[in-house]
Amino acid sequence: MMHRKLVLLAWVVSAPVSMANATEYAVPAGTDVGKWFAQLPADATSVVFSLAAKYHSSGDINLPAQKMLVIDGRGSSLTLGAGSNGFTFPVANMEQAMQRTNSRYVIKDFADITGGRKAIDLKGSFGTVISNLNLVSQSETALDLRFCLMTRLQNVRVTNPVNKGFVLRQGDWPGANAANSQCNSSVLEQCRVYCAKTTTAAFTILNSGGVRMTECVSEGESCDYDLFLSATMDGDESRTANNPVVKSFTLSNFHVEHAVRKASIYVNMPSMAVVNLSNIYWNGPQRAPVLLYTMGQVNLSDIGWWGQNFWIGTRINAPRIDIARVPSQVTLGEGVAVKGNRAGIIRLTDPLQGNGTLQLNYVKVRQKSM
Repeated sequence: MMHRKLVLLAWVVSAPVSMANATEYAVPAGTDVGKWFAQLPADATSVVFSLAAKYHSSGDINLPAQKMLVIDGRGSSLTLGAGSNGFTFPVANMEQAMQRTNSRYVIKDFADITGGRKAIDLKGSFGTVISNLNLVSQSETALDLRFCLMTRLQNVRVTNPVNKGFVLRQGDWPGANAANSQCNSSVLEQCRVYCAKTTTAAFTILNSGGVRMTECVSEGESCDYDLFLSATMDGDESRTANNPVVKSFTLSNFHVEHAVRKASIYVNMPSMAVVNLSNIYWNGPQRAPVLLYTMGQVNLSDIGWWGQNFWIGTRINAPRIDIARVPSQVTLGEGVAVKGNRAGIIRLTDPLQGNGTLQLNYVKVRQKSM
């Protein structure tokens, strides 16, 4: 079959081509991308940014409900107006969000997506893949996912986010709650945040189970948190997490290249949720805790470097932390009683109500590597 490119100019389709029931449209040069997407024909399966090096959208780029839609930047740059939420779509209620989970998208290969409130703001999808992007200077959140199940984020760089970098969370529309609209079983691979001075959190994972982060980096200016991990149903961090359906989280090969203001990794997960944190490298001194613990079954392992000033803060008096295969500097003050709510690397800090005296009943350090 002969393949020809299909181009949409001034909302008029020219040279249409069918490619084994897949139809591709090229975004014209000089057009407002959001307005162009509003007229995208229903048969579109692929959209390419191949007719210009630079594109602009003054507002949102609303994505159609589509079983599969590929959006290929082809190495182009996209700028967004100040109020734009980037690639997104409206969701009115939980029924509509459930319908949207029949849709999935591939968004890939933009040299830069610059400006806007958000670069990508997806609400309800299943199996979306977002890859090979650089998201620059978004004012609210660079990449915001709500109720996006089994999403894969690969080689996505966030540069100078004003507030947050990556956020995976539950829905916030009528009918949604923290137990029925999560970003479960999603994966972040080789994703990086280069923080601005105003950045609050590089990575935020809320009320989502089975999320895995591998080979990720947080660097640049100091932020509040490198990773903020929580499963509080109502967002109230003054008490322990209570989400009954969040069971696990995995972080491995995480590289931190700066100091933080509040904590490098914050964990407030349900009491029986397993949180595996392995092969983390903090490059340089840290005034704040490298781990600030509230609740969850935390396994901290395979730490090759531990600075003299590194410490773990706990907000409850009896934390559940198992530490394995770490340098000899990681101690609980063996042979020394807990004094001043400190014991070696563990400190009771910013305690929740009723947590007054540090206890080490459920803290272990074993298999020291040197």
